[in-house]
Amino acid sequence: MTFKELQEAMYAAMKDHNKERKDAISAAISTVKKIAIDGGHRDDITEDIVNEGILKEIRTVKEQLEACPESRTDLKAEYQSRYDILSEFAPKQLNVCEVKELLTTKYADVIATKNRGQIMKEVMPALKGKADGKVINQVVGELIK
Repeated sequence: MTFKELQEAMYAAMKDHNKERKDAISAAISTVKKIAIDGGHRDDITEDIVNEGILKEIRTVKEQLEACPESRTDLKAEYQSRYDILSEFAPKQLNVCEVKELLTTKYADVIATKNRGQIMKEVMPALKGKADGKVINQVVGELIK
């Protein structure tokens, strides 16, 4: 997703008077802008930066959802709604089977070393933003047994 598409989604939410959706997208835009500025890309915000910002915002909301007490159903509903909205914009994540297939085909030589640290060092940059780190770690653990 491009930065312009994300902004247009926020404008559409504003026109529809959907405050909840506008707030969620606005938070994602703020995160994307911060990442871009920190990386020195103030004017040229790439799709990778947008995806990174959206995934970061999703992680934040997921942590809030998990940390929220069960008695606060109003907050839980708000966080869940925000999570659902942001998930619409998130890049497609690889599942366990896809990660396993990718690792066994592309990184078979590194996996043969059975060194988890070395494997993760090789694999993580290639799969950053494409698969969840926990999923990658789980698959690597299964492969080096």
